[in-house]
Amino acid sequence: MADQLDGSPMLRDVLGDAFEPLRVFHVKLAEEGEPRGLIGPRDIDIIWERHILNSAAIVPFVREATAGERFKTVADVGSGGGFPGLVAAACLPDHEFTLIEPMERRVEWLKECRDAMGLKNVSVFRARSEEVIDAMRHDRDLHPYAVVTCRAVAPMTKLAGWTLPLLKPHGRLVALKGRSAQAEIDKAAKEIGKCRGVNPRVVEAQVGPGLEPTHVVLVDKR
Repeated sequence: MADQLDGSPMLRDVLGDAFEPLRVFHVKLAEEGEPRGLIGPRDIDIIWERHILNSAAIVPFVREATAGERFKTVADVGSGGGFPGLVAAACLPDHEFTLIEPMERRVEWLKECRDAMGLKNVSVFRARSEEVIDAMRHDRDLHPYAVVTCRAVAPMTKLAGWTLPLLKPHGRLVALKGRSAQAEIDKAAKEIGKCRGVNPRVVEAQVGPGLEPTHVVLVDKR
C-alpha cells in the first residue's frame, strides 16, 4: 500500500535537506515497522504525515531553545520507533542527539536506522530515563541537556519527573502531545514545579500545508 504523500513536492519543501535520510527511514518503516511492532497496520499509508512530519513539527521549538547555545545537546526520552528523535536529528545535523530507550529490540532498530540514514549526530543509549538521571548525579562527565524531547511516552504527571531532571538550568522540554495537553499540564502542576519546571504551555505546531496541526507542550527549567 502506497503512502498518501509519496511523491508530494510538499515533503521536500517542508523537510529540506532532511528529506533524503528521512526517505530512507520511511522505506524501512514501511517494510519493517509493522512486523517489528513499531507502527500499527493502519499507519502504513500515512507514515509521512502521522509519524515523520508530526515528529518534524518540534524542530522549530528545539532550534529556538538552543539558539545561542555552544553545545546544542538533545535527549529524546522513550525513542521507540525513532519518533521524534531520529526525525529531529535528521533535520538538525548541528545538534547532538542522545536517544534514550529501555527496550533492547527498539535500541537495535534505532541503531539500524541511524546507520542506514547516515546520521553522525546520534547516540543510542539503552536505559530508562530514571537510570540516566541517577547516573548524571554520580558522574561529573555526564552533563545535563539543553533540550529534552519525547512523543507519546506518558502523561505529564509522570513525564515531568522523567524529563525535567535531565535538563540543565534554562533548558526546555519539548513534548509532542494530543488534544488533552492543557488538561495534562493542569493536572501535573505540582510535579512540574517540584522538578523546577516553569511556564508550562501548549502551542500549536504546523505539520505541513493542508495537514492538521499538532500540539506541543513546552516547559522551561528554572
